[in-house]
Amino acid sequence: MEASVKKYDLDRVVRLIISLVSIAVGIYVINYLSPVLLPFVIGFILAYILDPLVGFFQNRLHVKNRAVSVVLTLLVVVGVIWLALWLLIPYLVDEVGEMARMLTKYAKSSFNVPLIPAAVHDYIRQYVDVQQLYTLLSKEQWMKLINQLATGTWSFVGGTLSVVLNIASWLIVLLYMFFVMLDFDKLSRGFKGAVPTKYRRTAFKVINDVQHTMSRYFRGQAMVSLFVGIIFAIEFYIIGLPLAIVFGLSIGVLNMVPYLQLISIPVAAFLCLVASVATGGSFWVLFGWTIGAYCLCQLIQDMVLIPAIMKSAMGLNPAIVFLSLSLWAYVLGFIGLIIALPLTTLIISYYCEYVLHVPYNPAGGVKKRVSKKPDRASTAQ
Repeated sequence: MEASVKKYDLDRVVRLIISLVSIAVGIYVINYLSPVLLPFVIGFILAYILDPLVGFFQNRLHVKNRAVSVVLTLLVVVGVIWLALWLLIPYLVDEVGEMARMLTKYAKSSFNVPLIPAAVHDYIRQYVDVQQLYTLLSKEQWMKLINQLATGTWSFVGGTLSVVLNIASWLIVLLYMFFVMLDFDKLSRGFKGAVPTKYRRTAFKVINDVQHTMSRYFRGQAMVSLFVGIIFAIEFYIIGLPLAIVFGLSIGVLNMVPYLQLISIPVAAFLCLVASVATGGSFWVLFGWTIGAYCLCQLIQDMVLIPAIMKSAMGLNPAIVFLSLSLWAYVLGFIGLIIALPLTTLIISYYCEYVLHVPYNPAGGVKKRVSKKPDRASTAQ
């Protein structure tokens, strides 16, 4: 009894209250400073994702100077992006122009899709400005935009203050990313060294758990999302879905948050509707192939990509995923949206370990308690 009373003495209660108040103050400060902290958070995450490539240059290629390794990493990343754009831009321009022509035919054609009421077509015509979409998607508009970006005249031709500020904010993100990559090891050692000695064992355990969770989520999920986007783009291109490459790669970006790619299904249905009305094909056949592409890609993701890249999934129920996204986005803004899933996984893990006293398996959730009571049959013998 005395031991249990000591666990809840006045000193422990006061420290618990101080800890809760400190957490609340920290959340308020982060939320208040989120516009300032957001570029740093994005830059830090990008630096964290690219840090293994820096380590590859240092450890495998024996580049001793870290600054040189960072520059080589950035050159490789920029080269890959430039090569991808050089290969994809002709296809992107063509499919965007084709989509614009389909929208024009869709706006002028009569609606005759089996099992879909004409009210759907009337609703789309009423609330979707097809002419505005045609202007945005026209090949001439995109070629003009590419020429402006290539010649550096964007801020003068279509420039507004918001565009200049957006470009400046991305430059700040890149600067943060570069300097964090440059001193990533020093920052990590400095942060660990700032922890008081008596708290280091607990703090280092938390740091290691956070690092493991971030590595699985940000690095692993980013790699999975890249392959998912490529698979979707190839599938949509094969079945003839409009905006195949753009739409497929966009779904890959959405896949950074598990199950979030499902919100793209209505957009896919709209693309199938426009294509069927404009070309005279069957909506249900194209939509069936599209749903089949979703199922095939999800199967590849669950059976091949996640076991090969992440070893196991996040282990969160889809309802918990969307709840955590909504909650942390409301509490911490866009920063909360970025860190929602790894933070939720970490909290659930600690709750299982320190409150329920059962291990938490990210792939399968909470493990069952192992009963230590002896078997009655063995006892009777």
